[in-house]
Order: sequence, then structure tokens, then C-alpha cells
Amino acid sequence: MFSWMKKNDGQRNPQVFNSVVDGLKKLYFKQLKPLEESYLFNDFHSPAMTEPDFVAKPMVLLVGQYSTGKTTFIRYLLERDFPGIRVGPEPTTDSFIAVMHGEKDQVIPGNALIVDPTKPFRTLDSFGNAFLNRFCCSELPSPVLESISIVDTPGILSGEKQSVSRGYDFTGILKWFAERCDRIILLFDAHKLDISDEFQRGIEVLRDYDDKIRIVLNKADMVTTQQLMRVYGALMWSLGKVINTPEVARVYIGSFWDQPLQIDENRKLFECEASDLFNDIQTLPRNAALRKLNDFIKRARLAKVHAYVIAELKNQMPAVFGKDKKKEQLLNKLSDVYMKIQREQNISPGDFPPVLKMKEQLRKYDFSKFSPLKTKLIEALDRMLANEIPRLMAMIPLESESESDASVRGGAFTVSHSTNNPFASGACQGAALGAGSDDWVVEEFKHEYDKIFRSLNPQGGKISGAVAKKEMTKSKLQNNILGKIWTLADIDRDGKLDEDEFALAMYLIKIKLEDDDLPEELSTHLTPPSKRINSSNGMDYD
Repeated sequence: MFSWMKKNDGQRNPQVFNSVVDGLKKLYFKQLKPLEESYLFNDFHSPAMTEPDFVAKPMVLLVGQYSTGKTTFIRYLLERDFPGIRVGPEPTTDSFIAVMHGEKDQVIPGNALIVDPTKPFRTLDSFGNAFLNRFCCSELPSPVLESISIVDTPGILSGEKQSVSRGYDFTGILKWFAERCDRIILLFDAHKLDISDEFQRGIEVLRDYDDKIRIVLNKADMVTTQQLMRVYGALMWSLGKVINTPEVARVYIGSFWDQPLQIDENRKLFECEASDLFNDIQTLPRNAALRKLNDFIKRARLAKVHAYVIAELKNQMPAVFGKDKKKEQLLNKLSDVYMKIQREQNISPGDFPPVLKMKEQLRKYDFSKFSPLKTKLIEALDRMLANEIPRLMAMIPLESESESDASVRGGAFTVSHSTNNPFASGACQGAALGAGSDDWVVEEFKHEYDKIFRSLNPQGGKISGAVAKKEMTKSKLQNNILGKIWTLADIDRDGKLDEDEFALAMYLIKIKLEDDDLPEELSTHLTPPSKRINSSNGMDYD
């Protein structure tokens, strides 16, 4: 009798949302989840969401065939090893590894991981022990992981046998991660562009999330410019057969590891490509709320369509006799059921799930036990999409403005935030170098470094960053490593190198070329004596 009064009262007192994520969480548990449970949405499409799903850090998913450099790519970003890392030319990663931030280095096995209330992996228990035994979390205190998490996937092999021998639904798990991640990076080896049958099935699953996909052509320094053009064309041709999108996929070309470039004639190209890829990854924390909102809307629209389909199948079932026959008829004419709902409810055909996949899933159910249409749940969902979602969308620009400095930092992203660094488009940071005595270890090589320095025509006792960069790139080391070396050598942070700083830079290049790790900071035996004196006089170059 007084329902109209309640409706107006609800409009006058809308829900209060502290943030976009807080709003999505409230709307899901209050309005969307009841609809999903009533019509078995989670059995057909996606597991129910949990609280950690809403507050989880942006996630980057790496997918590729074996030996394309997925694990090495993670090490490249972190600028350090992570617990459980295995790298080699053969298939070394046979597990899904979630690389996440933690206070100490440790590996958490899958069965323990899914019961952790702070991790967004609880619903993975539906894939069984065969998967959970091949799933773990690698935690470590990396500044990169304070902003994002990275998921390494098993190297994909060719042949039907490999897929069967896994013992779990590989493509189903890829879909689970793809739905929840913010970026999907497909890695290809410049020497191995064939797309195996299992890889093709994986890409087809990821095709529904093509807006998240970025493609990396790795190990591109091992081919000449002419060969690289042919490799790029072959890659686009192969992808065109699998990813049927009207837009050309964005491909980042480079060599994402810390070793010297084999062929450095494309150094400038690799530098620009790495900068673009890093910039894309760095925006993930700022755009996380928008991504969650977009995925939430897609989920809500699919849940609504699913409810109409289930209710229609229930409605057409006979009360007593001929249920099996009618079920078979409805399955054979499921496309007609879709068209009926489209006309009656004015729903776009693109909102409906694929007919063939839906048929396969429906065969396992008794249609007569489905729930009839509950108009209150549908109306609540429509009000949410019409009123509450626009309110959350209006909050996004304000949150983005307040989080304008939120981006991925540390590891491979350090140099991009530094100043006066000619290698600032790349990455930096490395492992520690053992300290020696207080004697300057560069001294025995300084004579030859001084000759090079004088040949560069220093002005006022110093050479500019551009001049130093031209000389340093002769080492063929990649820009992420040279950027780290510059950060260590430019002690007074003026964007130039004096004689001692240049000698230090050349010595650090020598260290890296001998396959030793670079230090996090300068120890006494690496710091030029002149800089030690200045430091003791109170001059701070940091």
C-alpha cells in the first residue's frame, strides 16, 4: 500500500560510497550477488566475487610459449630474483606463480594461498588439487610490487598431449585470471613465432578481454633490422588468424633482460618501445578503479541476460510429462530463445553468451528446477545500472586527480622518475656488489679512462649527459643497466660527469660486462676519493 513512499524515500537517501571500490563492493553484495545466486550465474560464467577482489592491487598476467622470457621479464621489472625463480632455455615454469609484495622472501603453496582472506584467490579452489599443486605465491619486499602484482604462467607447449597431461583446466584458469587482471602481456620470441594449438586456445579465451592485451616481441636484439621487419610481419599474420579484431594489436619490440644487446643497431627503437611499455604499466594503479568499474558493468549486464535466459527456459518447461524431450528442443533452438528475449526485453545481441558454449553447459541441468523470473531482482539491477553506477563514474575523475602521483616505482621503473639522467626512458637497480677495502678500486684503470674522457672534449672539466651517453652505449649494454650506472656515477646529480665520475661509470660498465651485479649504492671502495672528501665536508650529492 505504501510502496510508493518507500521508493521515494530510497531516492532521497541514496547509498553513501566512500570510494569507487567501496561502492562496487556494496553494490555487488547487496544487489548483484543475489541475482547471481538465484540463477546459478557462478556455475555458468564466473565464480562469485570476494572482498579481496575489490581491493586487490592491479595485476599483470604474463602468457607465452616456453622460453619466450616470461620469468626473465619479471626479473627485469623487479631488478632482482624472486623466490622460486627458475630460468632456462627449456620449459622451466610449470606452475602459475603470483609474484606479490611481502615483508620477507617466501613461497606460499596453493592450498594455503586460497584460504588466505587477504588474497584474491579463494575461488580458485573450484579447479581442484591438480591445479593447486601447480599454483603458488612468491612474496618479496620489492617496491614494484607495492603497486602491482605479477602472475607468471606455465610455458605453453605444442600438441594435444601437453594439454591433457596438465590434469587441470588450463584455459579455464587463464580466463579466471584474465577477468580479474588489469593487463595481459603476450610474449613472443623473435625466433619462435609459431602459435601452438594450446596457445591458440589460450588466446581465444583471452580474446574477450582484448582491451587488456599487450603484445611483446622479445629477444629482438638477436636479429638484424631487415630480419626484424620480416619477423614483425610474420607475427602480425599469425596473430591475425587468432585475434579477429578490427584494430591492429599494439606490439612492443625489444629485449627485456639485463644482458648486452647482441645487435644494437635498433637501440633507439628498443629504448622507445620499452619506454612506452613501462608508461603503460605505470598507469595501472591510477586506472585500477576505472577497470574495476568497467568489468563490474560487463558482469552485471551478463548476469541480467543470464537471468532472462534461465527464467525463459524454466517458463517453457512442461509441468509434469515430456521434460526431457522439451529440454532437447529448447537446446536445439536456443538461438530462438535468445531472439525472443532480445525482442521482449530490448537487449543487444552482443550481451548474450555464445550459443554453443551455453548449450554445452545447460545439458548438465534440469530446466524444471531453474528459478522463475524474479522481477524485483531485475528491477533492482536496472536501478543500480541507471542510478548508482553513474554516481560511481562521476567519482572516478576526482579519485584520479587525488591519486595523480600513484604509479609503479622502484625496480625497472626507477630511472624514469630521476632527473638529469640521459637514460631516463629505461630502467635501473640491480643486486649488491660486495664491498672491498677503502682504496678506490677504479684507480688501476683510471689512466685509460682518462684518455677516453679527454678525447670527448670536456667543457669546464665535465662532459654533458648526451656526450657521455654516446660513449657509454658503445658497451651495447641496455638502457636499463646504463641508467643504473649513470645514477651511481653522477654523484653530484648535475646531469654531467667529471673525470672521476666518468671513470667510475666506465668501471661499472666493465663490471657488468664481466657479468657481475651492480651495487644498490656506492660503497667506500667505489666512491672517488674527491667525493668522499666533499661528503665529509658536509656536501650532500644525493
